[in-house]
Amino acid sequence: MDKLHMNIVVAGHVDHGKSTVIGRLLADTHSLPDGKIEQIRAMCERNAKPFEYAFLLDALKDERAQGITIDTARCFFETEKRKYIIIDAPGHIEFLKNMITGASRADAALLVIDANEGICENSRRHGYMLEMLGIRQIAVLVNKIDLVDCDRGVYERICKDYTEFLSQIGITPAAFIPVSAMDGDNIANHSHRTPWYTGPNVLEQLDLFAGGEHNDNKPLRIPVQDVYKFTEGGDDRRIVAGMCESGKLLAGDELIFYPSGKTTKVNRLEEWFMDEESDRAPTDVTCGKSCGFTTQTQIYVRRGEIACKVGEEAPKVGRVFRASVFWLGKEPLVMGKNYSIKSCTAKTTCKVTAIHSVLDASNLNKDQTATEAKKHAIADCTFTCERDIAFDISTALPATGRFVLVDGYEIAGGGIIKEAIAGEGAAKRNRNAITAGERVRFMGQEPLLVLCAGDDYAHMLERALFDEDRKPYFAGSIDTAAAKVLLDAGLVVLVTEDVDLPAYETCGDIEKDITEILIRTKAELRHTN
Repeated sequence: MDKLHMNIVVAGHVDHGKSTVIGRLLADTHSLPDGKIEQIRAMCERNAKPFEYAFLLDALKDERAQGITIDTARCFFETEKRKYIIIDAPGHIEFLKNMITGASRADAALLVIDANEGICENSRRHGYMLEMLGIRQIAVLVNKIDLVDCDRGVYERICKDYTEFLSQIGITPAAFIPVSAMDGDNIANHSHRTPWYTGPNVLEQLDLFAGGEHNDNKPLRIPVQDVYKFTEGGDDRRIVAGMCESGKLLAGDELIFYPSGKTTKVNRLEEWFMDEESDRAPTDVTCGKSCGFTTQTQIYVRRGEIACKVGEEAPKVGRVFRASVFWLGKEPLVMGKNYSIKSCTAKTTCKVTAIHSVLDASNLNKDQTATEAKKHAIADCTFTCERDIAFDISTALPATGRFVLVDGYEIAGGGIIKEAIAGEGAAKRNRNAITAGERVRFMGQEPLLVLCAGDDYAHMLERALFDEDRKPYFAGSIDTAAAKVLLDAGLVVLVTEDVDLPAYETCGDIEKDITEILIRTKAELRHTN
């Protein structure tokens, strides 16, 4: 049986030795390519620099020159129990957003503190961010213990002070391990220089952490990246493509797409090959693989939907949720302002409708009366989206429980979804309002926005669709809000200028475009609400 996988993030303040810890783990478990250490040693000699195990991980030239980790490096090794993916998260304050990206995928954490420098601001900040991300399995490595002459008193003071801090945020550390990453003390062995320490070394502690599930055994989640169409040589395939974030997909599986609720069965799994003559098809798709598949019935799904298996636990679908957000925007996060939210492949507009608390990341003071969140603050907020999206609670399925916020044209924050909210107002509206599925059934078509190449072409296309019993409307030049109203009414909207909504851009071939639009607007009545 294949070994289980586990993601471990290594966090801590800059220069406290995170990358060195990982480099030493890789070296001591013989997980490096042949000659890698010798290559780095030779590089150090050429540049008159002392050898550091951290250089084994620093993939960027700028990082090696500055001696800091900018991006989130990933590396791999295994023990008899498990295979590990180790994530080296940046510690410098400018790179905290990269740490959030890395840590959000982790099952447990090693948090490194320099024995000589002691607990610093970032040590506390990282501890809180790990808690915010739901990572409660934490081992603290008191690194560079050799620089304080392996003093047990220094170690115990750090244990006492940091335990008190972690208890305030609801975390009980699994272990405090005195280590010298440079010399290898208590990394993959037990050091004679710390005879007073009788707990596990780092490698042993990793195996003691709980978890390391097979993501293939979790509910299927494939966010739709795109739908590819082929016409050359009579190829009429419509291939749904995306990354399998969890679960396993087989030909014949019955799928349901959220938030639309449309169902179909997988006809065939598709794969692209360099050999154009090849007609091989994969037998399954597992977690972490990009995939494509055709369906047995023609349904129209678009980017942003999530493919799931019928009968498995479904994702949440809604417009309102509560989340923790790490804010990085130039302007504060405020209530009532429109932001773009990107969750998996879905994108829509959202607003903060409540700020429950804001944590100042510089001093960890929590303000429960705050009305905005400034840069580097962590905000507990309720968000309301313009339209339904599909998502999971981050603790259950992290990949589909994360999102980013865009303010203008810049990524301004990242968050994790903690709770789906169905308010009384939303429930009343759902009971009385005409649903999108009901409107599709009544109109006999899916709504569609079509970008046309000029007025003459648009009028020709409108007439052709009308003659095919579709319900088109030529809107010409129109703003986004007006286009959305017409789409909500269930029409095929023809425009001559691009608007900020998903569009099918025509190529000027009337016959081909009519055929495509008829396919894309055809109502699958048995699949609607």
